Amino acid sequence: MSVAATKPRTGRVSTAKTVVGTGIGNAVEWYDWAIYATFTPFIASQLFSKEDPASAVLSTLAIFAVGFVARPFGGFLFGWIGDRIGRKSSMTLAVGLASLGSLMIGVAPTFASVGAFASLMLLAARLVQGLAHGGELPSSQTYLSEMAPKEHRGFWATLIYTSGTVGILFGTLLGAVLNMALSTEAMNAWGWRVPFLIGAAMGLYALIMRSRLHETDAFQGEAATEKRAAIWPQIVRYRKQALQVIGLTVGLTVIYYIWGVVAPSYATTALKIDRGEALWAGVVANIVFIAALPVWGKLSDRIGRKKVLWAGAIGSAVLHFPMTWLLKDSAWQLAVSMSVMLIFIAASAAIVPAVYAELFPTSIRTVGVGVPYSICVAVFGGTAPYLQQWLGSSLGAPQVFNVYAVLLLVVSAAFVFTIPETKGKDLTH
Repeated sequence: MSVAATKPRTGRVSTAKTVVGTGIGNAVEWYDWAIYATFTPFIASQLFSKEDPASAVLSTLAIFAVGFVARPFGGFLFGWIGDRIGRKSSMTLAVGLASLGSLMIGVAPTFASVGAFASLMLLAARLVQGLAHGGELPSSQTYLSEMAPKEHRGFWATLIYTSGTVGILFGTLLGAVLNMALSTEAMNAWGWRVPFLIGAAMGLYALIMRSRLHETDAFQGEAATEKRAAIWPQIVRYRKQALQVIGLTVGLTVIYYIWGVVAPSYATTALKIDRGEALWAGVVANIVFIAALPVWGKLSDRIGRKKVLWAGAIGSAVLHFPMTWLLKDSAWQLAVSMSVMLIFIAASAAIVPAVYAELFPTSIRTVGVGVPYSICVAVFGGTAPYLQQWLGSSLGAPQVFNVYAVLLLVVSAAFVFTIPETKGKDLTH
């Protein structure tokens, strides 16, 4: 067999390894965060005092937000590893640490048995996951963007949110199945632990898969002097790009957490929609989201990134209030409102991994994205579920939160004006 004949197969194998290795680790990260939101009521009842259920739920959501505090540190640590040692090493270490965090939650003792130590162990586990997940997304999206053909980078970038949503979907399906198969007593006793133990096992598998990946040509082709260059001066030098990452992310992260992650849980706790029906509505909506992502990704490779980003931010802002008003007391309303919103959220979600990578040079691409992105997600995304619950149930002012979300989308739309059109950019520089 000739050398020429073997090249296509090698390319296919390399592409498959890239897709599976990158995708499964990213799916595990999103799965971890989604099941925490999905199983919040059970975590609250088991790892906090049962004397005040409403306070226990708020405490559980507060720890959800605290987990985001560690993300900027993870973005810097794993970003430094990615830019100095390699994208592959950063991705592998991040998913291993995420697996440890899931295991800690899965085996955590109850509040009834050890008191406040149960809550502290949950806090520690979320900080571990936050550190890992702060490095996971910038490392994986940088790796994927550098491995992708430049003319199809927008389409390849959709793997980040596609694999992540598959992780969320799996977590949601698992929640629905457990809710149907187990009694409330069984769910409280041990059923809520199952998703976290599965997450730990999936993380271990992802670690093995990523250890077999190849490093990107862009990183390998970078000069040794560039790899040894000090990080902070480069961060300062590219502060405009860092601010652009924050601006583009701020609206997306809040609106995505509202509609893509916590909507089923919010519908159950605040609107009293049946838990099982709400979870199935979430499954339908996330399937719609997965279908929309590659469409927007391919479109960005044809018409450019900026037009697609505007469609996502403006469309989400215009439809947020109508879809909120539609959602009242039934699962079909939840399915429709989530699906409509996620179609437009998908426009930005599909291509921001490519856009972020295209803003920075190779020498600082991972940490340059990781630090500002993690700070933004920590400050705005991590607090979104808590703010929504607090403003709605405690202050009785849910519309204040909705105005806040729309204003952040307007900010993201405005920031699109500040970035260059990066479609087809060479990432080897």
